[in-house]
This record gives sequence, C-alpha cells and structure tokens, in this order.
Amino acid sequence: MKKLKILQQLTEAGVVAVLRADSAEEVADMARHAIKGGIKAIEITMTVPFALRAIEQLAKEYSSSAELDADNYAIIGVGTVLDPETARAAILAGAEYVVAPALNPDTIKLCNRYAVPIMPGTMTIHEIQSALELGVDVVKLFPGNLYSPSVISSIKGPLPQANIMPTGGVSLDNLKDWIKAGAVAVGIGSDLTKDAVKTGDFSLIEKKAAAYMAAYREAKAL
Repeated sequence: MKKLKILQQLTEAGVVAVLRADSAEEVADMARHAIKGGIKAIEITMTVPFALRAIEQLAKEYSSSAELDADNYAIIGVGTVLDPETARAAILAGAEYVVAPALNPDTIKLCNRYAVPIMPGTMTIHEIQSALELGVDVVKLFPGNLYSPSVISSIKGPLPQANIMPTGGVSLDNLKDWIKAGAVAVGIGSDLTKDAVKTGDFSLIEKKAAAYMAAYREAKAL
C-alpha cells in the first residue's frame, strides 16, 4: 500500500525537483528551499558526492508517511540510478522512489521486489512498452527537450495506459503545454537552481519553486 500512496503523492505533487550540486550539504540546502517554495517531490541525484548522506538527512527531516501539516513533509527520492546496487543503497538510506536515466530491467526488478516506485528514462515506444511489461507505473520521458509536448498524444495512441513524466527541458514557459498534453508530472532541473548557484542566494530557489507550482496549478485548472 505504501507504494500506491507514494505514487499518488508524486502525481498530486505534479512537479519533481531534480537536484544536483557539488556536495551533500549544498544539495540538501537546495531541497529545503525548494520545499519551502511548495515543491513536495525531491529527487537527489547520485551524481552528488555523498548523495546518500543528503537523502538520509532529508528523509529524517521530511516524511511523506507521517501525519504532518502540508509545510512539513516532502517525498524524498533518488535519481541518476544506473544499477540495482545503487537503488538498494538509496532505499536503505530513506529514498521513497527511484528515478533512472535509462531502462535497466534489473533495477526495475529490485524496486518491484521492495515495492518502491521506479521511473526509468525512456525515449521510444519500444522502451515504454518494455517498462510497462516490467511493471513500471510511471515512465520518465528523457531527455524531454528532444520532443515537443505533442509527443505525449502520439505515445498514448498505441499506449493509452502509459503514465508519462517529461524531464529535461521543462520550463515555466512550456510547463502548461506538457500538462495539457497529458503529462502526469514534470521533472525540472537546472532552471530551478541555476540563478541561486550563480549568485549564492538560495532563496531564489524558493521563489522559482513557488513560480513553478503556481504555473502547475494554473495548468491543472484549465
């Protein structure tokens, strides 16, 4: 049941913050500001040095399973997972969902074994169908900037059951188009943090996160 709850919370959150940084401390700080801005789904990538340390710390601070008010919970996940060993380590550190840049059957099987949602990266109808056959509930369309939002309707022609989350290239300018096209959620990366990293003012992440959530709510209301 926990897996179903996490999937529901992810789709209700709508926007997943994909966070990369030069240290575990920096990425954890980024996550806190994104959460303050209203983004409730956080993906800590395994490209961050000592990423598991950040996941463990954030999992202690925010719990999607606890009965807390809306300002004090977030869903903490792990990204850039290339193999089942990494997925298992992240799950033990507290990651509640797993995101991968590509389709790795062994990683999917590991996550299914422990009833943890996994969103593998896919680019083709064949990969999406393969993911569905392996028991994946949401596929990541990656890199999203290689496509226009209209690709979702093309995919859903033969695969109407596919739940698609574009990641890479999603911005405030096109988020509405992706949601209207049928994306169940979107992943946002460097656009959320680049100004903060450039200036050293991490409060800019909070402001940008709030802008993304406002755009998402507006898109869902249409």
